[in-house]
Amino acid sequence: MQIMVDTNVVLDVLLNRTAHVNESAAVLKAASDDIQEFISASAITDIYYIAQKELKKPSLTKQLLRNLLQIVHVSSVSEVDIWAALDSGWEDFEDAVQNSVAEHHRFDCIITRNTSDYSNSALSVMTPQEFVNKFVSK
Repeated sequence: MQIMVDTNVVLDVLLNRTAHVNESAAVLKAASDDIQEFISASAITDIYYIAQKELKKPSLTKQLLRNLLQIVHVSSVSEVDIWAALDSGWEDFEDAVQNSVAEHHRFDCIITRNTSDYSNSALSVMTPQEFVNKFVSK
């Protein structure tokens, strides 16, 4: 199984957002040979920017990204993905890019806390808790 992990799930863990950290961390901890986790190349810069803005420590932020990259893979963002996002009719361009990348790479699902942002996706979209309940907790 290959999944796209949305930016908000990663930030929950990196920034220790207490309301969501447990279920989001459980998603990242589920990475294995059976569950391959991806974030898009464009999300990496967003994650760095948001984390650095809050942490205000570039070296710590970079180390957190290094740690993250030990767990998740980075999927490319192509010109085709950008065009698909622009033509998608989605209001939120960042979400449209994420969805286009996930569809292009044929991921099985997108894990996000903001499932309504992906209501027009052809892919399965789950919250971290739904994913953990369905694929991790057995």
